[in-house]
Amino acid sequence: MDKDRETAAPMRGAVSERTVGVVMAIVFFLIGVVMIVDNYRIGAGWASDGPQAGYFPLRIGVIICIAAAVVVFQTLRGERGKAFVTFARLRHVLVVLVPTIVFVLAIKFLGIYVASALFIAAFMRAMDRFSWLKTIVISIGVSAMLFWMFELQFLVPLPKGPLEAMFGY
Repeated sequence: MDKDRETAAPMRGAVSERTVGVVMAIVFFLIGVVMIVDNYRIGAGWASDGPQAGYFPLRIGVIICIAAAVVVFQTLRGERGKAFVTFARLRHVLVVLVPTIVFVLAIKFLGIYVASALFIAAFMRAMDRFSWLKTIVISIGVSAMLFWMFELQFLVPLPKGPLEAMFGY
């Protein structure tokens, strides 16, 4: 089979470029709509002293919506079947993306230091299979060092959870 037909043929177990293009264009279109609605709410006209706060951002939202509509139109007219990513490769991305999303959400409830220690420990055990001793020492050590650096040296308060509250922070 020649290489041109191979790349043009739809791949089984893959997300197509067309699907990704349309989905992302819809996401950007919705962002544009939010910008339009919100900036209209705060005032997007011309006042006696010049443009209101939402004047320029509303127009940027309109431009984003138009660009997204053009992308959808061009994507649907374009070539079919090219793979954007196979599910096997997408799985590798999700193995990192999903725990990272959980980490970001955990910061709200556990604080950044405890969430970071758990995140580091989870990756050390799951990905590289480090020993429990090394995992515990490194994950707690890195979080303790970050606490020392940001909270005590730079005096930059980062999100804290119940553990830090127990120690008076």
